[in-house]
Order: sequence, then C-alpha cells, then structure tokens
Amino acid sequence: MSAHFFVLVVFAISIAAGLLGALTGLGGGIVVTPALTLLLGVDIRYAIGASLVSVVATSSGAAAAYVRDGLSNIRIGMFLEVATTVGAIAGALLASKAPTSALAILFGLVLLHSAWQVVQPQKQQVVTGPADPLAQRLRLAGVYTSPQGDVAYRVSRAKSGFGLMYVAGMLSGMLGIGSGALKVIAMDRVMGMPFKVSTATSSFMIGVTAVASAAIYLKRGYIQPLIALPVMLGVLCGSILGARLLAHLPVKTLRRLFAIVVAVIAVQMIAHGLHGGK
Repeated sequence: MSAHFFVLVVFAISIAAGLLGALTGLGGGIVVTPALTLLLGVDIRYAIGASLVSVVATSSGAAAAYVRDGLSNIRIGMFLEVATTVGAIAGALLASKAPTSALAILFGLVLLHSAWQVVQPQKQQVVTGPADPLAQRLRLAGVYTSPQGDVAYRVSRAKSGFGLMYVAGMLSGMLGIGSGALKVIAMDRVMGMPFKVSTATSSFMIGVTAVASAAIYLKRGYIQPLIALPVMLGVLCGSILGARLLAHLPVKTLRRLFAIVVAVIAVQMIAHGLHGGK
C-alpha cells in the first residue's frame, strides 16, 4: 500500500470513527484505535498515540461551547483533573512498557464495557443525606440553567469520585481514549451531579488528560505524523458531521447497532491480544 493511499484510508476510517463517536457520546478514539490495529495492522501504540492527538483536537471545541453555556463546573473539573492527569501520565508510562498483546486485551475489555454502557438508560442520581465535607470545603456545588430555570445541585462522595478519575486517567493514557464514559459515571452516579453537568465537565477535562499522556507518547516516538494527522482531521470532520446529524437520526437505534458492532470489535481485539498481537 502506497503512503498516499494509506493516508486516505486512515482518513476515511477516522471520519467514520468520529461520526460514530459523536452519535454515541463515546468519542472517536474508542473506534479508531481498534480499526487501525485490526484493519491496517498498525502497531497499537502508534494507533493510541494518533488517537490521543484526535482526542485533544475534538474535545477543545466541545469544551469551549460547554464552558460558554455555563454547563461545565470549572471548580469540579480542576479538582478532578489532578487525579486524571496523574493517572494519564502513569498509564502512558505503563503502556510504553506493557506488551502490545496485553494492551489489545485491555482495550477489548474496555470496548465491551462501552458497548454495555451506551445502551443503558440515563438515570439521574439525586444527592441525599448529609453534605460531603470535602465538597463543601472546596465549594464544588453549582447551578446550571435548564428550560425550567436555574437548577442548584451539590456534590457527594468527592473522594470516591477522585479515585475513579485516577482510573479513568490511566485508561486514557494506556489506550488513547477520552474515558468520558467512566468520567461521567464517576460524576453522575457516584458524585450525584446532574447528567448534563457531568457530560459537560467531562468534555472540559478530556483534553487536558489527553495532552498529559500524549506528551509521553510523543517523547517515546509513538506519534507519527503520517498516522496522527489524518486521524485528527478525520475524527474532527466526523464528529462535526455527527453533531449536526444527531437531531435528525434515530439515535436510540443507532446506539444499539453501535453496541453490537463494538462488542464484535471487542471480541476481535481480545482474540488479537490472546494470539500475541499477530
């Protein structure tokens, strides 16, 4: 395969990945890495490095919009970003030493979880009981605007959310994904934040997390322009297209179809890893 044809194929795959990622809310990285590894035979570390670059590019626009609209809780984001950044650096360092087969198996397991997560109904957790002392001390409570007016909320189990964010950061650094699903779970289901605020704050955090781990991959030589540039542009174009189509497509049906496809890819990634990445 010539270099020009390779770049075009990577670009096309990345557009599809960005489109699916936008429609499901999981991001293009969850698709582009296994696609590059399984379809084109790209070493998983180079695929992860390219995916991290795309995560930085695509999260920036969404994060700016959420901050402008007042949905992102900056104080919570900065607090939790400490855990995700440290976790991302640790994950990136670990990924550079881990066997590619182990990375493929771990990625497959994460894909299986994502396939399950994407079809689950969104349930809002209401904070009950006494206020969290750490959340009160850090003033993590906030207000967001809804069609019904301003809605005040407070945060519980800040320490548990902080610990889960470290795990999310490690997964992001090891696998080149935004780990948005795990971050939203931590904020929505553990810390009791409104789902919209959790999603917006997660988008605000993802870019910073990806930058921390991408720096490690760049230093190790795992970010190749021939792969990273078409992946970044393709995922960006696909995510913009997906955002525009979101209101006009049967998203619930697409999510179920996406879950089936991701589950199949997950099994293939696990099998790929069990066979030593060959």
